[in-house]
Amino acid sequence: MTQREIEMKATPEEKRKNNLIRRWKIIQGIRQYFLGQNFVEVETPYLVPSPGMEPHLSALELYCTHADGSRIKKYLHTSPEYGMKKLLGQGWEKIFQVCRVFRDGEVSHTHQIEFTMLEWYRAHADYKKIMEDCEGLLRYLSEEVLGVQELSYQARKINLSPSFERLRVARAMSLYGGIDVEKNCNSASLLEEARDRGYRFDPNETYSFDDVFFKIFLEAVEPRLGYPHPTLLHDYPASMAALARLKPRNPFWAERFELYIAGLELANAFSELNDPVEQRKRFAEEQRLRAKLGKPVYPIDEELIQALSRMPPSAGIALGVDRLVMLFCDARTIQEVLAFPSI
Repeated sequence: MTQREIEMKATPEEKRKNNLIRRWKIIQGIRQYFLGQNFVEVETPYLVPSPGMEPHLSALELYCTHADGSRIKKYLHTSPEYGMKKLLGQGWEKIFQVCRVFRDGEVSHTHQIEFTMLEWYRAHADYKKIMEDCEGLLRYLSEEVLGVQELSYQARKINLSPSFERLRVARAMSLYGGIDVEKNCNSASLLEEARDRGYRFDPNETYSFDDVFFKIFLEAVEPRLGYPHPTLLHDYPASMAALARLKPRNPFWAERFELYIAGLELANAFSELNDPVEQRKRFAEEQRLRAKLGKPVYPIDEELIQALSRMPPSAGIALGVDRLVMLFCDARTIQEVLAFPSI
């Protein structure tokens, strides 16, 4: 009987146990890979003064009591990004972290309020080097954990052996969505073309460029990404990359990429913005957008702003470990690869 046949005959309890064993092997493999690449494993605080400004993320907040009885508001981090950038500003050059992060209101078959994140950063590098890291890490884990160069996820075969597909966002929107984003680079023209192409929008609603973009992307583009090879989808509109460096020759686009496998988004990466003046401006813009959306407006992390002035040109990435385990276990939901799902 093959290993696949054994797994098919396993009870739900046996499948969960096997998934958890594979999960812990993957996390061990992540550490082995990065230590073998001369990275340093670091720790940053989970309780932070500002959890991040991304308009569509919500943090969990709590109050801490000092010895003198005073109380101060803190947040559980949505990512260790700010802390790790502060370390880059202190002179660290190759760092990684596997930690728990928290995002309120995110529960689905691929989301949990509490989940596990892998982040790594390189000083004196750009997002192309992080792309190479993704290729190396995924191949290492597939060979060390599964002993294969091909994954089977939800009846899709994913080949990890050659270089991953590298696809510009503009090309993906044209190829799969039928939309020319480069020609239609404002909300009015993008909305007009989208309607001409048959995408449905409420005539009584107002839509931003990002609103229109994401409707097209989620409906037509995202499900087509990441097979038969993983896709590195790169160069996003700058409005969708508040922490990223802009493309030098065309600042409408930013040096951001996402990793997709079998239609599942696994990671988000940037050539990091290290201009403190520009970063403060972008944070202020996101504060205004959060207020417009009726979301809590978080304070700007002043220590991060100061660290950016000392941070060399750098690149970094956040990768969802639970989703990675889903792929390696051929699990349909994130709950199948967790010992204690939060909800």
